[in-house]
Amino acid sequence: MNLSEQIRHTLRVPSKYVKAVLRWKRLTFYEAPPIFANAKPKSGSHLLTQIMRGFCEIAPYVYVTEKPVRTVNSNGGRRSTRQILADIKRIQAGAIGWGYVDATPENVNFLCQPGRANYFIYRDPRDTLVSHVFFATDMNKKHGMHAYYKSLPNFNERLKVAITGIDLEELHMVNVVQRYDGVFRWLEQPSVLCIRFENLIDHRENTLLAILAHLEKTGYKIPTPPKQALNILMDSIQPSQSHTFRSGKTGDWKENFSIENKKLFKDVAGDLLIRLGYEKNNDW
Repeated sequence: MNLSEQIRHTLRVPSKYVKAVLRWKRLTFYEAPPIFANAKPKSGSHLLTQIMRGFCEIAPYVYVTEKPVRTVNSNGGRRSTRQILADIKRIQAGAIGWGYVDATPENVNFLCQPGRANYFIYRDPRDTLVSHVFFATDMNKKHGMHAYYKSLPNFNERLKVAITGIDLEELHMVNVVQRYDGVFRWLEQPSVLCIRFENLIDHRENTLLAILAHLEKTGYKIPTPPKQALNILMDSIQPSQSHTFRSGKTGDWKENFSIENKKLFKDVAGDLLIRLGYEKNNDW
């Protein structure tokens, strides 16, 4: 974080605290349970954080943290378990944290303590790969794969690399199956509400009701009436306001996978889609 970012962050937090004091007519914010909104990258994290900002209007939370807790740093290197856990613990009471955090034993032990609410959003691996390639190629010049993807002749070739992964001297990316190892570990955690991106788009009301109910499973009663709380969360979702927004659709892979890509995906991924519940068999 450079100096200008530090200044903006320093000013932003007190201003959000003042807004929360005016909204909730209180000076302390320790009643509502801690929340951590977690995501598989390129799977709807910014939609989830928009919902979390809506939580600040339905329960006494001060703010949603500006920066995510990341597993990988800006230069592509993996951060240590100690660094990641320190970031998670740094999220103050009354604030909502978010990020891209693996289900390591240390992270699970801390986040899944009683009295905490945790959410994890994931997406059809095919759509995740398409979103990843577009993002790394066209939207984020600092992405570790940007230069390599740009060196390839077309989207088809880039998607093939995203499916198989790559292991060069200074460039490493795991294949699609390895990408989802961590997703299964979160799916195994009973205290984490795992949300399909597709349900948030296509079955929004029921998904938001489940999100509200999950918070109250901690024993906390949301002070805003249920119908009003639901409407606030519905209104909080504005996909086009995300700086990483491209299409916001489900099933986008159908327009971007060639026959060759589909065959390669099936060869590499095996029964991944079946295990995740996105397909009943490999005849897609």
